[in-house]
Amino acid sequence: MPIAGATIPLNTAEGEDKITITEKVTSPYFSDGATELLAANIVSGTLSDTNEKYYYSIAHSSTPTTPEFHIAFGSTNGFGSDDDANDIKGATEAVYKQWASLLLPANEVTGGFQISTNGSAGLVTGKDTEIYVLTSKRTNMKDRINKKNFSIVLSGSNGVSAGVNISLHLTDDSSADNPTATPAGDRYNIVSGSNGVVSGSGASYKTYGHFYPDMGVLVFSGTELSASIPGPGLAASSSIAAVFDSPKSLGLGFSEAVDEDKNTALRFINCLQAPGAKLKFRDEEDQVSVQYFCRIKSGHMNFSNNPTFVSGSLNELRQTTMKGNPATFISQIQLINSTGDIVAVGNLSTVLKKSYSSEATVKVKLTY
Repeated sequence: MPIAGATIPLNTAEGEDKITITEKVTSPYFSDGATELLAANIVSGTLSDTNEKYYYSIAHSSTPTTPEFHIAFGSTNGFGSDDDANDIKGATEAVYKQWASLLLPANEVTGGFQISTNGSAGLVTGKDTEIYVLTSKRTNMKDRINKKNFSIVLSGSNGVSAGVNISLHLTDDSSADNPTATPAGDRYNIVSGSNGVVSGSGASYKTYGHFYPDMGVLVFSGTELSASIPGPGLAASSSIAAVFDSPKSLGLGFSEAVDEDKNTALRFINCLQAPGAKLKFRDEEDQVSVQYFCRIKSGHMNFSNNPTFVSGSLNELRQTTMKGNPATFISQIQLINSTGDIVAVGNLSTVLKKSYSSEATVKVKLTY
C-alpha cells in the first residue's frame, strides 16, 4: 500500500484559500500605559540647552528623561528668537519653514499655514504667521495618533488678572467632518471640544489648529491660542504679548522681539501645568491578519508518513483493520513556503479524525 503525501497546496490568491484582514487596534499613548498626562505630572526638558531655541520636551515627572511629546514655536517673522542683528535666520523662522515644507503641498509652502480662516482672528485671507507645533514620540504613536479620542486642556489667564481662570478644551473634528488630503496624510481641524465631541457645529465653531494623525503632529495657530489665553497683563482681546520676560507667565501671547531667544514654546507647557490642564491621547496600529483555509478533501490525509504506520519492505499497513477504511488523527497544521521552509505551526485544540468518508477545513490565522 503506498503512503499518501502529507502536503496539500494552497491557492494563495486573495479570496481563494487566503483572506487578509486589517484591523485598527488602539492602546494608551503614554509610556506608563496611561491615556492621560495630568498637569501635576507634566514637566519640561530638552536634550541640551542648544535645543531650547527650537523645541522643548514634555515628560512625566516620574520619568523626566523620557519625552512624551515635543513642542516648538514657529514664526515667519522670527519672533522670539535671536537673528544676530539680521545676520542669520531666527530659530523660530527655521521651525516654521521646516514644518511648512513637511506638511503643506509644494504650492502652498510659501503661503504658509492658513488655520485662522475659520477662527476668531478674522484671517479670511492670508496665513498664520505664528504657530505652536506639538509632535508625538514615534514609538508611542505606533502607526498614528488615534483620532476622535484625544483631548488637550490648556489653562491660563485672560489678561485681566494674573490668576489662572481660563481653560481651553481642544479635540479634533473627525467625527463631524471629512478629512482634507495632504502630502502628510489626512488632516483634520483642531476645534473646541473633548474626546472627539465637538462643541458647536458647522460654521459655529472655530479652528484652533490642524491635526495630522499619520504624522503624529498638531499645528496650532499662535494667533488663535493667544487670543483665547493671552496671559497676564493683557487685554482680553489682545493676541500679542507686549512684554514677555518671564516664561512663568500662564498665557500663550508671544513676544515680537527678534533680538533674543524668548523660549516661547515653553509657554505652551506652562499652560499644561496649571490646575485642570492635561493631555489625553491614544495610539493606533494597523494589525494585519491573514487567514488560510486548509481544505482537507476526502482523499487527503488518510494515511501517515510516520514510519510506525507501516511495516515490512513492502510498506504494508501495520494494522490490518486499516485496510479499505483507514483512519488518521490530525493534530497539527504546518504552513510551508515555496522553498520548503516551515513558516507557521498550529496545534489543534483537539485531534481531528479523518477518513475517506469525511472532509474538513481548518482555518489558520496569522496576525502581525
